[in-house]
Amino acid sequence: MELHSLKSTPGSRKEKHRKGRGHAAGKGKQAGKGQSGQRKRSKVRLGFEGGQNPWFRRLPKRGFKNINHIEYQPLSLEALEKHFLENEVVDLEKIYEKRLVTKRTLPVKLLANGKLTKKLTIHVHSASQSAIQAVESLGGKVEVL
Repeated sequence: MELHSLKSTPGSRKEKHRKGRGHAAGKGKQAGKGQSGQRKRSKVRLGFEGGQNPWFRRLPKRGFKNINHIEYQPLSLEALEKHFLENEVVDLEKIYEKRLVTKRTLPVKLLANGKLTKKLTIHVHSASQSAIQAVESLGGKVEVL
């Protein structure tokens, strides 16, 4: 067997279907495009409504999307109180391990929800001022990554 004598297995390759080549071909006459009209004859851009004021122009526009917005995963002091012991170092791996936050792609922000009674060293991406104050009042430390 040589390269020039190789052939594909019969039935493994289909011929391209040629539309508009008569009734017997199966896709003749209207060639799967339906009745006559602009969309049969040529392409029409997305959202075009035949000259009628299109949907995206009829509806009112409101607000904007801030491209600099960072979405954080919240981490409460209450959760740290439940899951960690006195003088423990709380890093992101331990937080993910204990499933206090789920998405590893989003940054974690410490919030002052609940009450903390333990001295902890916490490593997070961000923290609220009140959360930092609450941790430091107990002798703990918050390190922002």
